[in-house]
Amino acid sequence: MELTQRQESVYRVICEYHRKYGYSPSVREICQKLGLAGPAGVHRILGVLEEKGVIRSAAGKKRSWVPVGLEEGQGMPVAGAIAAGEPLDVWDNPDERIAVDPMLYGHEQCFALQVKGDSMTGAHILDGDLAVIRPQDDVDDGEIAAVLVEGILLEATLKRVRKKRNSLELHSANPAYKVMRFYGAKSQKVKIIGRYVGLIRKGGLGTDTL
Repeated sequence: MELTQRQESVYRVICEYHRKYGYSPSVREICQKLGLAGPAGVHRILGVLEEKGVIRSAAGKKRSWVPVGLEEGQGMPVAGAIAAGEPLDVWDNPDERIAVDPMLYGHEQCFALQVKGDSMTGAHILDGDLAVIRPQDDVDDGEIAAVLVEGILLEATLKRVRKKRNSLELHSANPAYKVMRFYGAKSQKVKIIGRYVGLIRKGGLGTDTL
């Protein structure tokens, strides 16, 4: 389905916002991003995009525009490892895709991360499993997240995040691994990629959701 230049610009803003924040921009935010004076034109374009089938919306809800089309029906992207840089590039350049609908895990931008090693066996996450990650840049205390640590962890790894008054701790679910503690400004070295929301065990053993 062909889009005009203006329609494509609005569509791209919605896609980029979803990839970064996990939800849609408001009409005002779209206007600000594109340098538009008022919302009337954006409302009209959103209606056209929905008619063309490239976005969908939930009636009566704010920030409800969801991009469809390129991602729809193509399964969940998988990253074998995520190097330092922009982690959500996995959505555009996955190592592979698996025939699982990301919406089974509550968000259309969920992706799977290949688990390496035995550091999370206490949480029943095993070497070779696929950990399903919901993209977000923060998690609650005690939640498991995919993280990078500048200068230390150059590939994404799963850790349980503990937030203390003056520090941030990354815990493995295996007593053989030491707790990683970051105090003060050093906690900024920790980059949370997303929250662990489920598990896919290869070899036909099924899936699990949190």
